[in-house]
Amino acid sequence: MTSAPLATRERDSRRAARIAEAASGGWKLVLFKIIALGIIDAIAVYAALVLFASGDVVVGTIVVLATILINVVYFRRGSLPAKYLIPGLIFLLVFQIFVVLYSGYVAFTNYGTGHNSTKEDAVEAILLQNQDRVPDSPSYPLTVVEGFAGELSFLVTTPDGEAMLGGAERPLEEVPDAEFDGGKAVAAPGHTSLDFQGLLARQGDITSLAVPLSDDPNDGTLRTQDGLTAFSYVSRYVYDDAAETMTDSQTGAVYSDRGTGAFVAEDGTELLPGWRINVGVDNFVRAFSDESIRGPFLGVTVWTFVFAFLSVATTFLLGLFLAIVFNDPRMKSKKYYRVIMILPYAFPGFLSALVWAGMLNQEFGFVNTVLLGGADVPWLTNEWLAKLSIIIVNLWLGFPYMFLVTTGALQSIPDELTEAAQMDGATPFQAFRMIKLPLLLVSVAPLLISSFAFNFNNFNLIYMLTGGGPRDVAAGINVGSTDILISMVYKVAFVGANRDYGLASAFSIIIFVLVATISVIAFRRTKTLEELN
Repeated sequence: MTSAPLATRERDSRRAARIAEAASGGWKLVLFKIIALGIIDAIAVYAALVLFASGDVVVGTIVVLATILINVVYFRRGSLPAKYLIPGLIFLLVFQIFVVLYSGYVAFTNYGTGHNSTKEDAVEAILLQNQDRVPDSPSYPLTVVEGFAGELSFLVTTPDGEAMLGGAERPLEEVPDAEFDGGKAVAAPGHTSLDFQGLLARQGDITSLAVPLSDDPNDGTLRTQDGLTAFSYVSRYVYDDAAETMTDSQTGAVYSDRGTGAFVAEDGTELLPGWRINVGVDNFVRAFSDESIRGPFLGVTVWTFVFAFLSVATTFLLGLFLAIVFNDPRMKSKKYYRVIMILPYAFPGFLSALVWAGMLNQEFGFVNTVLLGGADVPWLTNEWLAKLSIIIVNLWLGFPYMFLVTTGALQSIPDELTEAAQMDGATPFQAFRMIKLPLLLVSVAPLLISSFAFNFNNFNLIYMLTGGGPRDVAAGINVGSTDILISMVYKVAFVGANRDYGLASAFSIIIFVLVATISVIAFRRTKTLEELN
């Protein structure tokens, strides 16, 4: 009679212990959730403040709304699927959808070298870049001070004995509480005055600093060469905000805003930098109407299709041939040969391309010096030999993938089908062509399409092996004989002195349309092939 109450008490004790342990774990989880969301909220608030301060109201609002949504989802009970989906959706929006939409936006602008920012920034840059010291300008005793986050400012003493403080983004303002030593302002509240060692340590930053004298950029700036005395500098250009013109005070030339994203004179001369504006479909029109761009663009497009087609065709045929050979039951030591065949697939593609670039070097490459006995074959500098080299190297890199795919597809086809065909009088080749190959294509056709799309954008091989060269010097854009569309886009956007992000984004949209169209047509043909089988 006494054992039953004892067992009940022990069971209740164990249940209470489990409840206490679960409660402890629950509080730990809640605490971790609060800390994690607190960090995320702090980052989001800082990002929103920066975005609103820079004028990006739309993006700042999206950040605020997304932060509110995250807090609602993770603090409310239930909504378990949303708790797992939210992180993935955020990364999808930031790294995929936003990038695609922003690229589409850039395609309709003149964004590029000389047109990177706003009109206000362009005006300020033109005035600062063309400043000269004012002859016989008064000297300003200077103390360089350091503020929040290491921001440098000039604490100067005017000829009237007043202390003025200003920075790169802050015009000079009077400092009533400044400390003086011998008639020179030497310290300001909230700032640290730099000593001689501090001046030496930040000499480059100090000599490049230009502090505006007032809100009017035409009034000029203060600059220093030694950190001890500042002088007045004014620009040779005078900006008229009302007329939106820039006048050269030395030549009298007037540059006006004609809606092209730059100040333009009567003779067509532009003042750079300019600013970013919407240009509509001008980038697309340039791609197809400007002869210096259209010719190279069409040539690169044709070579891209040829390269992608030959890459798929050669790798598939070689991979299929090897799969048939090593699938033959009479073949001995097949597993060892298969391991050897997939070795090129085990090395990173970009590294293999670099190794091949060294082997095909015209002067000291292994192919010329060893295999060809010291021949002087320009594998990578001749237009046609460079294209042949790309096809050969891509064949070496790509056939192991096709070998693996076709090996699996062949092994999934019953041997009874070909045996029955041969019993009906078909030759082995006829049985393969009429029975195995159609069934094989049903399985591998989607992979061939994806391989075509991959080679259509095979940037690593082109850039690492030939760099897109040899260069087409007659082209109006940075392009070479072996460039494909994606490497051409990269060069237009990021290589050289004149970078045109707008034109590169327009090319990217054109590439997307081409690849999407080809993929749709190819998948429809694949569906037809399935229906036939």
